[in-house]
Amino acid sequence: MAIDFHAHIITPEYKRGLESLGIDPIVADGFALPNWSTEAHLGFMREAEIEHTVLSSPTPHLWCDDERLTAKIHREVNCSIAEICKKYPDKFSFVASVPLPYAHAAIEEYRYAKEKLGAVGVKLTTNSGGVYLGDPLLDDFMRELDKNRALAIIHPQRAAEYPQTLITGKVAAIFEYPTDTTRTVLNMIAHKVMTKFPKIRFVIPHTGSFLPYMLQRFTGVSQVLASLDIMEIVDVQKEFQNLYFDIAGDPEPVALDMLLMVASEDKIVYGSDFPHSPAKVVLAKKKHLDENPKYTRLIRKIYAENERNCLGK
Repeated sequence: MAIDFHAHIITPEYKRGLESLGIDPIVADGFALPNWSTEAHLGFMREAEIEHTVLSSPTPHLWCDDERLTAKIHREVNCSIAEICKKYPDKFSFVASVPLPYAHAAIEEYRYAKEKLGAVGVKLTTNSGGVYLGDPLLDDFMRELDKNRALAIIHPQRAAEYPQTLITGKVAAIFEYPTDTTRTVLNMIAHKVMTKFPKIRFVIPHTGSFLPYMLQRFTGVSQVLASLDIMEIVDVQKEFQNLYFDIAGDPEPVALDMLLMVASEDKIVYGSDFPHSPAKVVLAKKKHLDENPKYTRLIRKIYAENERNCLGK
């Protein structure tokens, strides 16, 4: 039985928030929001043998240049998710959505969600209005998360600028999502986020996105840049080694093997990406993973042991 760290909940409050902010998911990401219901998600969990799911709001990120309105919408969304989790505490918990890039409003919402709503952590988008994780503007917020030993599940958000005429730009899930995930984690490494705030349990999505390739390249290039005083000297491996990674998306036949070349097998957790990945597709992928003898030894870790460590249990 697995614990799912990458699954989304789409409440009416979230949809109304998008409408209030004038955000159209088709324009923002190239595809419509999937349908979601408690019953459908619980049915999927039974079929997939998922014991517990940590829910998070999907992309697009709820943001506008009105801080008060942005914070209000996040509060409404978090309260709606908390109500569902209270009805099914054995099946669902959630990470709170916060009104970044407004760091102090995000601190306030995180505290409220943790103390009043029972959130087990926070969902962080790779960028919020063009402000990326690792930006010093967010240091006060990161300090709050570190003080609380927070679980922080990262999810991609399309960059503010991208080539719209290419197929990779038209549908964000193809290329823009893994690109922005890689971009924000490299920025976190460059700003030494993981050593400045070592108690935060960051979960990186989609089997590390492009990080298995970029890690060695960034290590070499960063040394050159440091010698030219373009960036500070950074121990890339030290920053990287404590990150967790979910396997949502397509871990086989290549991505999981690549991730295992650079990350500890103790830092890999399960993710379904339901409902954005349809139940039928997820079930087929999970069955193949379960039956692959190459991963027999790792399955227990990936499905349960690492998850409990990541949850702080």
